[in-house]
Order: sequence, then C-alpha cells, then structure tokens
Amino acid sequence: LDMIPEQLDLDEKRLQRKRRYSKRESFPMGSIQGKIRRKSIPQNYEDVQNQRVLANVRERQRTQSLNEAFASLRKIIPTLPSDKLSKIQTLKLASRYIDFLYQVLRSDEHDNKLASSCSYVAHERLSYAFSVWRMEGAWSGH
Repeated sequence: LDMIPEQLDLDEKRLQRKRRYSKRESFPMGSIQGKIRRKSIPQNYEDVQNQRVLANVRERQRTQSLNEAFASLRKIIPTLPSDKLSKIQTLKLASRYIDFLYQVLRSDEHDNKLASSCSYVAHERLSYAFSVWRMEGAWSGH
C-alpha cells in the first residue's frame, strides 16, 4: 500500500509536466519548427504571396551563389576533356585533387623542381600528373 501513494505522486508530477509543456509552444525553442512557429502568421492572401515571392528570390540567390562557387571550383580542378561533372562528382574530385596535391608536396619536400619553375608551367605539370593519376586508377579506392 505504501507504493501506491508514491506511484500516484509520480504520475501526478508527470501529468503536471505534460500540462506545462503543452501550454508552451508545440516545438522545443531551439528547433527549426519552433522558430517558424514564432513568426507572425500572414494576415491575408497578399501577405502570403509576398512572403512566397521573397522566399523564392532568396532561394534563387542562394542557388546562384552555390552554382557560381561550383563553377569556380571546376576552373581550379584539372579535368579531362570528357568530364562533365555533377556537383557531387566535383566535390569528390576536388577532395581527391587536394589529396593528390598533399602527396605531391610530401614527395617533393626536399626537391624544389615545381617551386623553381613559373607558376603556369607548374600548374600544367600538376594538371597533367593529376590526369595521369586519375587514369591509372590510383584514386578509385578513396
């Protein structure tokens, strides 16, 4: 019998916590849903349309910025003439190129051949070496 009042006390405390939580927002304060929920609700159809237009403009700007960043990255990474890279392929190839450059730097620590030549020639040599490295399949295991 002593356990029953204790159990009732625990159940009552749980119920009170649930009531307090349900009086608050439906979502935790740090969640995305909580942030969206706190925004003012549009009053009419025109407000909803304006919000959609602004959201679409922001999304187009974000997409354009992302595409420009990928275009810049594609200019830096040596590619084969047959390459038409998707965004994920571009990121993977960039990662492999960084790994390749790291290996070149490690192997050439005491040899300054690339550093002593002009940067264009050095870039061409690296591009060629990277293309050969790709063709040999040295990167396929990554």
